[in-house]
Amino acid sequence: MYKIMIIEDDMTIAKTLKEHLSKWNYDIIYATNFKNVMGEFNKFKPHIVLLDVILPFFNGFYWCGEIRKVSNVPVMFISSAGDNMNIVMAMNMGGDDFISKPFDLNVLTAKLRALIRRTYSLHSQINVIQDKDVVLNLNDATLTYKNQRADLTKNDYKIMQLLMENAGKVVSREEIMQRLWDSDQFIDDNTLTVNMTRLRKKLSELGLEDFIITKKGMGYMVE
Repeated sequence: MYKIMIIEDDMTIAKTLKEHLSKWNYDIIYATNFKNVMGEFNKFKPHIVLLDVILPFFNGFYWCGEIRKVSNVPVMFISSAGDNMNIVMAMNMGGDDFISKPFDLNVLTAKLRALIRRTYSLHSQINVIQDKDVVLNLNDATLTYKNQRADLTKNDYKIMQLLMENAGKVVSREEIMQRLWDSDQFIDDNTLTVNMTRLRKKLSELGLEDFIITKKGMGYMVE
């Protein structure tokens, strides 16, 4: 499920966008603290941002610049300030698209879906692996559970990908070690234990206490 953050001063528009886009199975929030937009951005970790130009305290160009310091997430400007100068400014600040108000919700949705396809869907044939409410994004190595999202290390990602590809089956420690360290070099078995412990701690912080099950003498699995 793609996560979209709406940064829009007009709450009527923000709520209308949330209601409409939720029908397309997107996870939506809209900014409420315009003094600390980046705090909300960093907490939610959206896949795409809808950003107005005219905002309280700091304008959309400023926040786009701040987002670009930490993320390459697609930013679509939505604004009544749709003259050429503002469109050029939006693109120069790192925006990916611009749609002028008033806009048709269906047109905005089509542009949004096209932007998501260009950014995420075309990078690989399979973009996510999903097990119930747990989603592993293969493009950016993140794990999402309900409204929580975690960035995975290289080894975290490889372990989760192998286990979720084989959901319902036991994966041996040897298979996991082969995936992690694809070489003939001897790897201490304790190294895998350390990696599993670290990954389980990260899952626990998301509310996934028993997502990975240990099968003694056999290996690990997710149900």
